[in-house]
Amino acid sequence: MIMKRIILLFAAIIAVACHSYAIFDKYTIDRDNLPEEAQAMLTEYFPKAKVSMIKVDKHLLKKTDYDVRLTNGTTVEFNNKGKWTSVDCKNREVPEGLVIKPIRRYVTKNFSGLKIVKIKKKASGYEVGLSDGVDLKFNLLGSFTGVLKIEE
Repeated sequence: MIMKRIILLFAAIIAVACHSYAIFDKYTIDRDNLPEEAQAMLTEYFPKAKVSMIKVDKHLLKKTDYDVRLTNGTTVEFNNKGKWTSVDCKNREVPEGLVIKPIRRYVTKNFSGLKIVKIKKKASGYEVGLSDGVDLKFNLLGSFTGVLKIEE
């Protein structure tokens, strides 16, 4: 019985700590809250789009990351150093400069007429979303490794 109470108390303390840490998340529209590299990326690849929201996401054990939503619907996620980790342009094409050449060539050759509408950069490679709902996986060098999912 005492052990059960100790476990419940411990769980409650962890829950309160995690909840109170979430209070440190910050919402803004000021680009100055982003690292310089993130600001430069937005200026270069989305020069006309205005920021509708920036979520400065502070994690308990990880470093801060940034979720940026633009007025055109595009969402861009950045790590704590300002490097992009994910770009989702919804129905519009991801800017060409954000997709490495081997991936662009593969998609052009094998999925003619489709656009890359989202890209996610991971430690193991890239995940690319096409305009027809197909998600493809590539290694860090841009070699195709498989299909992640097909939306119906």
